[in-house]
Amino acid sequence: FLSRFLPRFCITLDLFQLTCLCPLPCFPRSRDYDGFVSSLLLPEDARRSSLALRAFNVELAQVKDSVSQKTIGLMRMQFWKTTVEEIYRDDPPVQPVSAELWRAVKKHYLTKRWMLRIISEREKDLEDRAYRNLQELEAYSENTQSSLLYLLLESLGVKDVHADHAASHIGKAQGIVTCLRATPYNSSRRKVYLPMDICMLHRASQEDFIRGSREQNVRDVVYDIASQAHVHLQHARSFSKNIPASAFPAFLQTVVLEDYLQRVRRVDFDVFHPSLQKRNPLIPVQLYIRSWKKTY
Repeated sequence: FLSRFLPRFCITLDLFQLTCLCPLPCFPRSRDYDGFVSSLLLPEDARRSSLALRAFNVELAQVKDSVSQKTIGLMRMQFWKTTVEEIYRDDPPVQPVSAELWRAVKKHYLTKRWMLRIISEREKDLEDRAYRNLQELEAYSENTQSSLLYLLLESLGVKDVHADHAASHIGKAQGIVTCLRATPYNSSRRKVYLPMDICMLHRASQEDFIRGSREQNVRDVVYDIASQAHVHLQHARSFSKNIPASAFPAFLQTVVLEDYLQRVRRVDFDVFHPSLQKRNPLIPVQLYIRSWKKTY
C-alpha cells in the first residue's frame, strides 16, 4: 500500500513539485491555483486537456480586469470566438492556449457550444455592473463555471445526465463562492458585484462594502449568498449515488468551495476577515484524499 501511494502523496504535499508536474507550461497557476492542483489529480489521459480548458477559462476571466476600455475587451472576446471557430476547422492560431485547446478538442471531441457560451457570458460581464439578483449571478455561473465542468466531463469520457445535473449545481456554487472571495479585492477598486436584491434586503449599500464594513447587515448579505452556494453543493451531492465514478475527478473543486464556506462561517460571515485572504495550505492534501476516496 505504502509503496504504491506514498510517493504520489508526498508529491501532492510538496507545493513546489506540483509546478514541475504540469504538462502545460503556459498555464497561469497564480490565477487559478485550485483548478491547477485539481487538474493534476485527474487521470493522465484527461490531465493535459483539463489544464488547457482551465487556461482558456483564465484567459477569458482576466480580460475584464486587464483592459481599460470595454471596446478593447470586446476585441479580445472576438479573438477567442474566432479562435474557437478556427480550432474546429483544424486551423488554430499560433498561440499556446489555442494549440492546447485544439489538441483537447481533437482528442476528446469537445462540444463547441460550451466554449462559445463561456465566451459570450464573459463578454456580457464586461458591462461591469452588479448582479440585479441572485438568480442573475446563478445564470452567469451556469453559463461559465458549469459550462467548463461539462467540458471537463467530456474530457473524462463521461456522458451522463446525473453528472450533468451535478455539474450544473457545482458550477453555480463555484460562481457564487468566487463572487464572495473576490469581494475584498473588488471593493478595494471601488467595485461591488454582489446581488443588489440581497443588499437591499439587508439595507447594505455599495459604500458599506467599499469601505470594508464588518457590520451585521453586511454579514447578513454574505450569509444569504453563502447559504445559496451551500444549497447547490448539497443538491450536487444528492446525485452522487447515480453518477459514474469516472465523473468524480471533474468535481474535485467542491473541496475548495467547501473549505471557503466553512472558513467564512467560522469568522461569522465577515467577508473582509484577514484569514479569508490566505490560501489554505492543506488544500492539496484534502484534494488528494478526496480523489483517492472517489467522492466529491
